[in-house]
Amino acid sequence: MSKKTGTVSYTIDPNNPPALNEQQKAELAALNALPDEAIDCSDIPELNEAAWKNAQPVVGRFYRPIKEQVTVRIDADVLAWLKADGKGYQTRLNKVLREVMEQELHSAA
Repeated sequence: MSKKTGTVSYTIDPNNPPALNEQQKAELAALNALPDEAIDCSDIPELNEAAWKNAQPVVGRFYRPIKEQVTVRIDADVLAWLKADGKGYQTRLNKVLREVMEQELHSAA
């Protein structure tokens, strides 16, 4: 009998997170009840203005912008180009628009 080992990964739907058990709820309630002064932040360095000068917004693991459903009219050739790589063309469209937006915001700053 062979034994397989390896990495197991799980994907959690952020719109439908797993339910918390009673112990987890109690731990979160206890943390929420702590006053700010009781939280030990000694291992976290203070950030000054210089640290924020070139800061970029992080989109990914911890930040998910709110999505809004819209209807747009796009030239057929542009839509064909977006769809050419297969599934996910709406995500690619959003990525292209975000890159342009960030370039514009960065150049204005």
